[in-house]
Amino acid sequence: MTMAATHVSLLLGLALLSALVGPSHSLACTSQKLSNNRYSNCSDLPKLGASLHYTYNASDSSLSIAFIAAPASGGAWISWAINPTRTGMVGSQALMALKLSNGSVVAKTYNISGYHSIIESKLSFNVWDLTAEASSNGTMTIFATVEVPGNATSLNQVWQVGGAVNGNRPSIHPLEEEYKESMSKLVLAASDEIAPAPQHTHSSAVPVFSPNGIGIGLISCLALLASSLMLS
Repeated sequence: MTMAATHVSLLLGLALLSALVGPSHSLACTSQKLSNNRYSNCSDLPKLGASLHYTYNASDSSLSIAFIAAPASGGAWISWAINPTRTGMVGSQALMALKLSNGSVVAKTYNISGYHSIIESKLSFNVWDLTAEASSNGTMTIFATVEVPGNATSLNQVWQVGGAVNGNRPSIHPLEEEYKESMSKLVLAASDEIAPAPQHTHSSAVPVFSPNGIGIGLISCLALLASSLMLS
């Protein structure tokens, strides 16, 4: 094999390996450090670079959460909400962290009754231990425990990152599509929001791929291919 062909083959193998173990196969939330590290599960939410750490306690119908996100460019608030009756923002019961002009961070609750109606109020369910903090990396975190219906198996969750804070009131968030699509279903069961671990049982002839990454067999084959090409 010529030197040029060797280099081409090696580059193709490395490109394939890089594509298969790229960021889409990892969970960034597992590397996040929390001041209150008591959560059983974490999920990288599909929009706005947000993450949710959570523990559901069926014995008292409570959900403890830590929601982490960075405000929009030039912004100073983040929010995580439950919509008890539908999907989407309207009707959602929101927890919000706001960074005030003096640098302090406060946590508040809002009833989102319409797209232009954000009312600070108590929520339709009980909330305990609501606090918020800002980190040096630009993210903010909301901590809380909320009461959920005793027979619930899932929740409609909505999250958002916003613009400026005027006094102690949040201004509207950006209106690009990503901000309008920041909603999903949160399943109230341990680890249901986290991709399963790779399966190691596989055929010796066909590499196996798992939802979280690359088959062990393919990594070994690429490593052997690279070694043999460099020695040829």
